[in-house]
Amino acid sequence: MTPLILTFLKAPRRGTVKTRLGLEIGFDEATVIYRQLAEEQLSRIPTDFRTEIHYAPRGAAGEMRAWLGRDAAFKAQSGGDLGERLSKAFADGFRRGYHQIIAIGSDCPELDESCLRRAAGKLTATDVVLGPATDGGYYLIGLRIPAPRVFENIEWSTATVLASTQARIQECGLSSSLLEEKEDIDDLAALRRHRTKGSVRSRLPTVSQASA
Repeated sequence: MTPLILTFLKAPRRGTVKTRLGLEIGFDEATVIYRQLAEEQLSRIPTDFRTEIHYAPRGAAGEMRAWLGRDAAFKAQSGGDLGERLSKAFADGFRRGYHQIIAIGSDCPELDESCLRRAAGKLTATDVVLGPATDGGYYLIGLRIPAPRVFENIEWSTATVLASTQARIQECGLSSSLLEEKEDIDDLAALRRHRTKGSVRSRLPTVSQASA
């Protein structure tokens, strides 16, 4: 079985990506960091997995192809909140015959090939796999069966996302498994921690002294 990776990305427009980081270091620099984190994430997906880039906003197809290449598989995200967009993307993947579907973003520089393979491996024996983030959300969610309720009534972008999702999983009577906890890069402090650990490439722009 070939796992399907749904990579959720935004068009790299100034002021619309990495906005918390942008308030600290400037939106131009934050946009560069966003682009490079996304490029690195795509490079860490196993080559034998199927990768799709689910982008927003819907009219950004040309921008995405110019950025990431015309050969990539692009799909516009549907409308609605993140839960609705995830639910529809998973449903579409299952309709097309996939049995292991994993959704990721680009915020977690420690989400590597081995972690993605572990997630796919867990989906051979469990219904849902989650990669918990240190901020109370998750950096990865994988399903082996349709489970739209898992994405319902979640307060997205809050510290309760993971706990609420686990509650939905339990309500649905599904089995689940957790990967190791990892940190997303959402602000300057997280960026500095990852640079210290070497999980962010040195070619990322140096944070200006004004942001120190």
